Amino acid sequence: MTSSSPSAADNRIVIGKLGAPHGIRGELRVIPLTDFPERFENLKQVYVEDALLDIESVKYHKQFVIIKFKQCPVREEAARLTGRLIYINKKDAAPLEEGEYYTFDIIGLEVFDVDGNTLGNVTEVLKTGSNDVYVVSQKGQAKQLLVPALKAVVREIDIEKGRMVVDMPEEV
Repeated sequence: MTSSSPSAADNRIVIGKLGAPHGIRGELRVIPLTDFPERFENLKQVYVEDALLDIESVKYHKQFVIIKFKQCPVREEAARLTGRLIYINKKDAAPLEEGEYYTFDIIGLEVFDVDGNTLGNVTEVLKTGSNDVYVVSQKGQAKQLLVPALKAVVREIDIEKGRMVVDMPEEV
């Protein structure tokens, strides 16, 4: 296993969580934590904590991805990884269409209204099924603002500048 520098962890994203072993040959169940579970088919290596592991095989079973690492030839070795997260480098993230963003890019953005007033920072993204909702919080404030991720509301997202501009409907 090859280790990487701790600062490299900032450039990684989580794509799955290792579950229980599957069978006796060192395979593990993976709970996909990605909108692109098919990504596992093309991966050659992933990080588990700071260890870079080589993927020997990938298959799918029900809602799980079944993965086998070359470094874990038997069930007992694979079992030691249960509960750990699988990471890839951000640069290897699946490409998105224009106007689509990763959750990790949205969290932390400073949010402004159309008049330039600061509303807070995005602290969480809620997946509601129909559209995402951005949770905006201000330091020292208990009240949170819920911003629907709709084009009519979110007027601008600038990842480079770390900002989002919203036009919230008037409350009645």
